[in-house]
Amino acid sequence: MHRMRFLALTAVAVIAACSDDTITNPAPVTPQATVSTATGNIAADVDAFRNLLGPSNGGTAGEQASGRREISWDGAGANPFDNKNDFPADFFNTNVKSGAVFTTAGTGFRNDSTLFAEINPNYASQFNFFSATKIFTPVGSNQLDQLFRVAGQPTPATVRGYGVVFSDVDLADKTTIQLFAIDGSSLGTFAAPVRSDANGFSFVGVTFDQPIIARVRITLGTGALGANVNDVTAAGGTADLVVLDNIIYGEPKKSF
Repeated sequence: MHRMRFLALTAVAVIAACSDDTITNPAPVTPQATVSTATGNIAADVDAFRNLLGPSNGGTAGEQASGRREISWDGAGANPFDNKNDFPADFFNTNVKSGAVFTTAGTGFRNDSTLFAEINPNYASQFNFFSATKIFTPVGSNQLDQLFRVAGQPTPATVRGYGVVFSDVDLADKTTIQLFAIDGSSLGTFAAPVRSDANGFSFVGVTFDQPIIARVRITLGTGALGANVNDVTAAGGTADLVVLDNIIYGEPKKSF
């Protein structure tokens, strides 16, 4: 079998040498992703994803040899920004050095300890905390992007894995994470499963062998939170309203 393969390759080489036609290089092979999803009691699955990435590096500044970073929104340092629409986009690279910077087409970000009841009282019975007692959303949009930096520095970075805990996913294939390589090409779009119980948690996480994720776009259901916007499970609601809790990702490595 090895000999036959050698002969075939030799024949191709001879043909190429005798032809004036341009030989097109084969398309690059898409990196293989390992995908983890869970709904209902997701705690064990989230722990397994954490373990897959390695020990927590917390808010330690600088690039670490291995491990992971995690954002739970619950630290005391964020308290001055709670329940307002001005949560700093770079808080988790400056105030807390975790190598995360967020962007959105909306008007800002909200870190909330009221289950967003101050926006709409109906939300108090809709959302839930995975790690008490704060959850997060962009303001005026249902999308946000996360970019990676060497922790505490402006240096662009990449990670090998990324996972998110969502609250109240009601519609299939609407709440997703789309991963992008450093050249802007998509590494795939991965959907969170529909919630299976009253707690309402869903999880999706993706890992690669190497740190190739440079940006993540998170899409939260089909609409943004608002005073007069109700979820599809509430009377008169037309949008699947979803918020996020813990974000778990591999140690940000300097991108070259």
